[in-house]
Amino acid sequence: MIQALADRLFMPWVIGVLLGAGLWLTVRTGVVQIRRFVEAWRTAFVRGGTGTTGALTPFQAFMTALAASIGTGNIAGVATAIVSGGPGALFWIWIYGFVAMAIKFAEATLGLSFREVRGTSVLSGPMYYLRDGMKSPFLAWLFALVAAVAALTTTPFTQPNSIALVINSVFGIPKIAVGVLVAVLTWLVIIGGIESIGRAAEKLSPLKVGLYLVGGLIVILFNAARIPGVFASIVAQAFSMQAAAGGTLGMLIAMRYGIARGIYANEAGYGTAAVAYGTAQSSQPVQQGLNAVIEVFTVSFVTSTISAMTILLTGVWQSGLTSSAAVAAGFNTVMPTVGGWIVAFCVFLFGYTTLIGWAYYGEQFFEYILGRTVTLPYRWIYCLLIPFGAVTKVEVVWAWGDLMNALQVFPNLVGLIGLSGLVARFAHEKLGKSADITL
Repeated sequence: MIQALADRLFMPWVIGVLLGAGLWLTVRTGVVQIRRFVEAWRTAFVRGGTGTTGALTPFQAFMTALAASIGTGNIAGVATAIVSGGPGALFWIWIYGFVAMAIKFAEATLGLSFREVRGTSVLSGPMYYLRDGMKSPFLAWLFALVAAVAALTTTPFTQPNSIALVINSVFGIPKIAVGVLVAVLTWLVIIGGIESIGRAAEKLSPLKVGLYLVGGLIVILFNAARIPGVFASIVAQAFSMQAAAGGTLGMLIAMRYGIARGIYANEAGYGTAAVAYGTAQSSQPVQQGLNAVIEVFTVSFVTSTISAMTILLTGVWQSGLTSSAAVAAGFNTVMPTVGGWIVAFCVFLFGYTTLIGWAYYGEQFFEYILGRTVTLPYRWIYCLLIPFGAVTKVEVVWAWGDLMNALQVFPNLVGLIGLSGLVARFAHEKLGKSADITL
């Protein structure tokens, strides 16, 4: 039932509105993801702040957003998309990744523009640009409610599920033991609040991307002769008119799984980027927006592509394996045993950093609805759910994640489209020229 509801939302509603919003924002911003791409790379690693308010440096905010978005969805979710939707799913991951850069640019700039600073704490997220920018307290409350439930009932299940699956398949460690360990490690970081999360993300995010990039490139280069054939099948099956499961066109299946997992991988449209980038010690929304462009590029065109290409080039996608276990098997074809260890360690880092990033997102959503007193109980409940996620059935976990994340897209996109004029202004401003309009 959960899968059926998720499918009905994604095809055509979520896919249609996200692609439409992404194209609209791409046009409104003058194709900011291409026009300012080189500048975005130069800006991404600036460590100093440009404002006096904020909890994290711009670099820490960028790394926190990257930590939260580059999760096991980039490994397990992408593998599931390829196994379920075929090679063509990767093409649709790329297509959504391109327009998603404009969506996340909008979320990041609006997140910094509409936020509340209360002493040493910073409150940010779509709730604030819906309430103060769109003048719609109801939409703000609705988004916060759906996003809070999503944060508490998806991430503590999807991330430890993939971590436990791959560690169990590689090392034979019981899933429940893995879940308990991950829960304890998560608690040790999130109990210290956003500053503790930012410091952890700043160290772990570059490590996890670099390690996965090196390991994936070894597998891809070893199978370089097959790359042309795999690329041909990716394009051909992305537009396949042949009937697949249930008589559905292969193109529609590839699109459904490619975009659904692409959304899950880069999180553009969820509104979560506004929470992370809104914490930055910056008075320049465009700086955070350009960081968000690089975040989506890294997720959609680097880590997700590595996951997909390793299982496509090695043929593992047709082996019956799925999730992170399929990627581990792909790495093992080139680097026996060691490949599986690399994937297991990367899945752990990907999932762990996403858990700590999303813990803060959920905290912000719940605080908007229930006030500051909910923070500490929420952190404990979040960690206590992690062991249960480790032993939950894979298909149920991802279907529920699709459903809940789809629901929070709609109110967020109202804000992005309604405030697209402001986003367009930011997209054409030079760094150092934008005014601090923090509330």
